[in-house]
Order: sequence, then C-alpha cells, then structure tokens
Amino acid sequence: MDILLVILGFALMLTGIIGSFLPVLPGPPISWVGLLLLYFTSVIPMDWLFLGITLVIAVLVLGLDYIIPVIGTRKFGGSKAGMIGTTIGLLVAIIFPIFGLFGIVIWPFIGALAGELLNRADHKKALKSAFGSFLGFLTGTFLKFLVATVYLGLFISKVWEYKEVLFPFFNG
Repeated sequence: MDILLVILGFALMLTGIIGSFLPVLPGPPISWVGLLLLYFTSVIPMDWLFLGITLVIAVLVLGLDYIIPVIGTRKFGGSKAGMIGTTIGLLVAIIFPIFGLFGIVIWPFIGALAGELLNRADHKKALKSAFGSFLGFLTGTFLKFLVATVYLGLFISKVWEYKEVLFPFFNG
C-alpha cells in the first residue's frame, strides 16, 4: 500500500507542475495533496506543522494567482478583455502547440493583445495593456511553477530519506 501511495503522490506532483501552466488545474494544491499522500504511508511519520505550512503556501499562491494578473493588468491600464484574451491564448497554445514550448509564451500575449484591441481603438495603449496582462499571467504562472517544483523536491527528498524502508526489495 505504501508503494501505491508513493506512486500516486508522485503522479500528483507531476500533475501539479503541469497544473502550474494550465488554468483549469490548481497546480500547487494538487502537489500538496501529493505531499499529503506521502505522509499517509506507514513509514513516514506525520508532520502536521510541515503539512500545515505547505498547505497555507499552496492556498496563498492559488489566491495570488487570481490577484497578480489583475494587478499587472491594472498597472498597465489593461482591461478584463485582455485577461480573458490571455487565458484564451494559453488554451490555444495547449490545444495547438504550433510554436512548441515557446508557444506557451507567445499565444497568451497574442490573446491579450487581441482582447485589448477588441476593447480599444488605440493600438499603442492596447499593446501596453496587453503587456500588463501578459506580465501578470507570467508572474502568477512562474510563482505556481516554483511552488510546485519545490514541493516535488520536498517529496523526492522525503522518499529518498526513507527509501530503504519504503522499497525494501531494493536493499542488497
């Protein structure tokens, strides 16, 4: 059962990292559930303080992911249309990976620009607003990715610490 929990936890860790880029998956909270599963094994002792702190961080980052793009958009004079365009651009990048991984950067900006151009006639202001929408999106995404990656590192270090007990068939 412990090995199954470790495998499921690791799968959630990877899903959390992927969720850092996808707007439909809350990356850090999914990664946190992976950490939680690790502590449900019979081998690794429960550490409520660690789990509590990492849960607060995951929820905080999830909340900031909604606040940071709004701040970036407002700071540069953007509109809700720019934020919606950023999200649509991200979905286009995921569904149609025309530019590969670079498309994750290009398409949200193009979406933000399209949203701002639909909302305003002034192209210069639309470009500035699109940049703000995009910058807010990029900041939130980076923050989620950073937290999910740190959680993966914590997960791996804990598994490594208890590897002899978790995986006794690997002992020589």
